[in-house]
Amino acid sequence: MFCGSCLQDNAIAKSLMRLGHDVILLPTYTPILTDEASVSSDHLFFGGLNVYLQQISPVFRWVPKWADQFLSSPRLVNWIASRAMGTSAKQLGALTVSMLQGSVGKQRKEVSRLCDWLVTQKPDVAIFSNLLIAGSISEIKARIGCPVVVILQGDDIFFESLIEPFRADAMKLLRQLAQQVDLFIVHSEDYGKRMQQLLGFKRERWQVNSLAIEPNDFVVRIRPALDLQRPPTVGYLARLAPEKGLHQLVDAFIELRQRMPNARLEVAGWLGKQHAAYWQEQQGKLTNAGLAEAFKYHGSVDRNGKLEFLEAIDVLCVPTTYHEPKGLFVLESLAAGVPVVQPEHGAFPELLSRLGGGHLYPAGDQAALIDRLQLVLSDLSAARLLGELGRAAVLEKATTDKAAARLVELLSPLVARS
Repeated sequence: MFCGSCLQDNAIAKSLMRLGHDVILLPTYTPILTDEASVSSDHLFFGGLNVYLQQISPVFRWVPKWADQFLSSPRLVNWIASRAMGTSAKQLGALTVSMLQGSVGKQRKEVSRLCDWLVTQKPDVAIFSNLLIAGSISEIKARIGCPVVVILQGDDIFFESLIEPFRADAMKLLRQLAQQVDLFIVHSEDYGKRMQQLLGFKRERWQVNSLAIEPNDFVVRIRPALDLQRPPTVGYLARLAPEKGLHQLVDAFIELRQRMPNARLEVAGWLGKQHAAYWQEQQGKLTNAGLAEAFKYHGSVDRNGKLEFLEAIDVLCVPTTYHEPKGLFVLESLAAGVPVVQPEHGAFPELLSRLGGGHLYPAGDQAALIDRLQLVLSDLSAARLLGELGRAAVLEKATTDKAAARLVELLSPLVARS
């Protein structure tokens, strides 16, 4: 059983299936968001609307099963999510704490519903895609008795944003849950060490399974011939949010244009309503610098749109302000043959040490960022070669089939012992 909610979970599940393993991918909170064909179950557990209503009103903790099914309908939850109906920081903090309390929290009915269903499935191992959704660990171990594995991939970014007293309460519960986890899996040594210190578990209880992507679309697609008449182009492919560092790239691009007057900036990624003013500020800076015609926002691109976007740029840069635990956009860029320029923190040094295909710069050093971008864009033939080396490394070392095989290797001793 694999409880998850993102593209990476879906891709690994598909690879496990190709390797001949029985996998049930269970969406949590919302249906799996992926630009690939989804293999997730039709069951939605801890549906976002349902857990929120159970949090704010005791009435919804006792509604009949037919009403639960309606409130957890993937179509209804998707409709609600598409309208970005948020909650206050206080409500979000209280909900997080309650979810982590599991069978004694306000969503205890949801814990029971999940465990009732798992009893009928008899999984050999339960994998959670983050610790924040794993409040049901105690109940799963008591009723099903299988090992529980948690993949840590950005949990700290969320719970560190909680306000007090909820942050302290959540941290206490997370540390308690961590002691019940049989194995933690991370995508980088850097993140494993940071989470080990934060959650207080021993070194022997976590392992690295390097980040990977499903490469099929990239393999069959031929990168267009280098057009030296096209303006040298910087690309940004990530959520439009302060923590992803878009403002740093915008500032760097404005300075870069002083050195390379024909350079362009292409931006793609999801824009949440909470960051609309932030994006307007970045557009304003570009416009005030006389660069209104030198950049374009492509919106939130689908799978084919992402591939077309990568074909139209010469270098990718997502200068995150936090220590990125994964960096999936780096793998996608390299798989498309596009080199990257990234800050020297988080998972990025490990990714580029393993795969090549790009340049690092000291995090926060704006002058160094501009220098690296200029270095790549000044010789597009060399940039193309650098990207192709990264592409070859991704296709050899960083496919989801490789990651799935590594996952099986890590899980086998747990299953054998159980």
